[in-house]
Amino acid sequence: MSEIFEGGCFCGQVRYRMHGRPMFIHCCHCTDCQQQTGGAFAINALIEADRVEVTGTEPIAIAMKTASGLPHDIYRCLECQTAVWSDYGRRKWMLFIRVQTLERRGEFSPDVHIFTRSKVAWVGLPEGANVFENYYSSTAMWPAESVARRETARIKAGADR
Repeated sequence: MSEIFEGGCFCGQVRYRMHGRPMFIHCCHCTDCQQQTGGAFAINALIEADRVEVTGTEPIAIAMKTASGLPHDIYRCLECQTAVWSDYGRRKWMLFIRVQTLERRGEFSPDVHIFTRSKVAWVGLPEGANVFENYYSSTAMWPAESVARRETARIKAGADR
């Protein structure tokens, strides 16, 4: 039986369960994440969409522009507007859970720090952290089990990427 992690928005209307641990966790320092969160970075837990169960009100998708041109939908509570997860590329089979919306958020730390070229100067990174000025190769960085989970989810969804 996998662990279950509860999460939700600030006002409590959007509630969800994350079944199991994420495949990988990003701490993204890109300027989009900074502006969208109003903070120095966003921490995203990548997990298969079918492992996320909505137990409260469904969040709404807000389409965002990206520098890459790929679609990016941020799912927010209609009432308080808390961002609970994202779908980069409209894959539908993989979500980027905003770690700070999890009740047990302290159990999750970033596997990588990405887009550090735009990191806020006063933010220090832990010694020995995996740091990338841009993005990185998931096949090189992810544990084999996570790569297999991602591939299984992609194939199950019939997706080509």
